[in-house]
Amino acid sequence: MRLMLVHPSALMYSEIFLRLEPLGLERVAAAAREAGHQVRVVDLQVLDRKLLERELRSYQPEALGISLNYLANIPEALEIAHSAKAAAPGCFVFFGGHSVSFIGDHVLEQAEGAVDAIARGEGETVIVPLLDAVRDRAAHTVPGVVTADGRGPAPKMLESIDGPRPARDLMRRRNRYFIGELDPCASIEFTRGCPWDCSFCSAWTFYGRSYRRAAPEAAAEEMASIREPNVFIVDDVAFIKPDHGHGIAAELERRDIRKRYYLETRADVLLRNEEVFERWTRLGLKYMFLGMEALDADGLDQFRKRISPDENFKALETARRMGISVAINLIVDPGWDEEQFRLVREFALAVPEIVHLTVMTPYPGTEVWHTEARQLTTRDYRLFDIQHAVVPTRLPLEQFYRELVRTQAVINRKHLGLRTAIGAMRVLGRNLAHGQTNFARMLWKFGRVYNADRQFADHARPVKYELPVPERRGAPGRKELFVHTIGRSGARAGQPGQQTGQQAGPAQ
Repeated sequence: MRLMLVHPSALMYSEIFLRLEPLGLERVAAAAREAGHQVRVVDLQVLDRKLLERELRSYQPEALGISLNYLANIPEALEIAHSAKAAAPGCFVFFGGHSVSFIGDHVLEQAEGAVDAIARGEGETVIVPLLDAVRDRAAHTVPGVVTADGRGPAPKMLESIDGPRPARDLMRRRNRYFIGELDPCASIEFTRGCPWDCSFCSAWTFYGRSYRRAAPEAAAEEMASIREPNVFIVDDVAFIKPDHGHGIAAELERRDIRKRYYLETRADVLLRNEEVFERWTRLGLKYMFLGMEALDADGLDQFRKRISPDENFKALETARRMGISVAINLIVDPGWDEEQFRLVREFALAVPEIVHLTVMTPYPGTEVWHTEARQLTTRDYRLFDIQHAVVPTRLPLEQFYRELVRTQAVINRKHLGLRTAIGAMRVLGRNLAHGQTNFARMLWKFGRVYNADRQFADHARPVKYELPVPERRGAPGRKELFVHTIGRSGARAGQPGQQTGQQAGPAQ
């Protein structure tokens, strides 16, 4: 079967800080190709929409899958679905991905026949059975699949995340993937899932608090196959278990693999497993993203981070001592006033780390969705990008955006001042010498992308597609939030303490 897989366009913060290869889509492509299907991938983060339209007509896919890890991309995906039906009559169109897994029935109804199925849960397990079922008009019987004719059993989890290895060769313009100055940058996955249960995050609800680890040998073999000199480790929390981090490091050392790495982790994990992170600095770990989320204990308790401010600040000191550059994320509460924005600006200017701001956003699949969603001031999918306010703000909305952008601009200038610019120019020169322009574009695009007038005006756009609203108030039982349930599919899951979270902000 001719299969086309599509990743939608970049979101607001991806226009500047990062643009990552669609690792999940690459793994789905690999699974389909291994089963004998003909596969083409179009990533609209780096390719033009006109190219997609041309290839829909020339390739004539028999099936088209669109990845929806972000709510803000759903209107674009629905438009593509309608275009696909017109350009390739008879094409079976399906959506999959993290965000759409929580609202599949609603999106299917909004599509008005342009979408034939929603694939909930992990794509690697569903793609081949789904394509096989399409021939027999039995898609509704496939585990994890939702159609107008009904839904299949619960989605299945991978027994092992060692494979399929991402089909990176199907990606075009790989030189457009980057994160900050790591330009170009590939991505890799060592673990999947998270045992923590932060109230703003849907990673733990998607995977049912399961946690799986790639075998060190398989991880090292995949790393050896990556051509890019820079790699982003996409794990929700890197190196929770020290034996796993050491195991992969040993395999990389044995193969003499040296790259520059960027990863995400928690402050308490860094403090508990310092030796692992120190070992990885010798392998090339240069950058780290820490989701601090709040500066005070009350804020951390509100998000159920299960960590103290002292641990967060101690982790920053530890990373500095190791020579790791850290990007911090703080969640902006729509209830902030001018004083709270001022305090954040003072903090951001007082520390050497990069500070990013994301706006607290209730997402389907999170607990705050069920407790906060009935206060929504908008249900426009496009505004659910963690850069817009979608619940009432204490300040008038326009003033809220001016304070937000003012704070972001102050932080941005700190890292692009004269002293920093000299160092940045060295990096810039190195990247330009290799034909890489992503980092250069990032340096001068901030003012065009982060603009209070633009963000405020976004709320006045005509709305065609809207999010559903939870049917009841209050947080449901934990397992009611889960897409995958541990044990239901036979997948083996680790225990807590062995491991966009949508709220994690862009890492620079």
